Amino acid sequence: QAEIFQEFTVQEESVILRINLSVLLDCLTIFGTSSLPGASTALRMCYRGYGYPLMLFLEEGGVVTVCKIKTQEPDELLDFDFCSTNVVNKIILQSEGLREAFAELDMTSEVLQITMSPDKPYFRLSTFGNAGSTHLDYPRDSDLIEAFHCNQTQTNRYKISLLKPSTKALALSCKVSIRTDAQGFLSLQYMIRNEDGQICFVEYYCCPDEDVAEGEL
Repeated sequence: QAEIFQEFTVQEESVILRINLSVLLDCLTIFGTSSLPGASTALRMCYRGYGYPLMLFLEEGGVVTVCKIKTQEPDELLDFDFCSTNVVNKIILQSEGLREAFAELDMTSEVLQITMSPDKPYFRLSTFGNAGSTHLDYPRDSDLIEAFHCNQTQTNRYKISLLKPSTKALALSCKVSIRTDAQGFLSLQYMIRNEDGQICFVEYYCCPDEDVAEGEL
């Protein structure tokens, strides 16, 4: 959101560019990963448009470093066509509940099965790893669940290898919104509060891995 920046100016309606993530991270941590007590790193990011590099101006303790990152041709964005009007089930959960679940479930499993239902088991996470099947159930009146809006029973499986990158955002978040549409597409929206108390969101989308036969439920 524009509000989390001290200054935010975009001349065009939208700007899309592609850069190497490792290079960006190296630039952002050029003063080290931890600042000196009482010191903070300020960042100014500028982009003149197509064909120009992304410019980073980093300042800490009166020292300014300028980084120019070459831009690449952006890929066409993958559109999951996921919109709020198509949401079938939605649960807002305190992040600590999902962090504990990921710690307890058997991550040797290739898939994470998510069941969301207006009836029991309400919200169930299941894995099928080397140690057998593991199920973790959350009742709809659990202290960890802040909102429960499930209209129909859905059971879908998602590749754990695709979900694992989202655990970095999970570790920083305080709440997570878990939504599915009629096709079983999954939206994980993490609410993160920064050091200034401002709220920002990181959202992940994942398509279902396979249809679950009735006999497996």
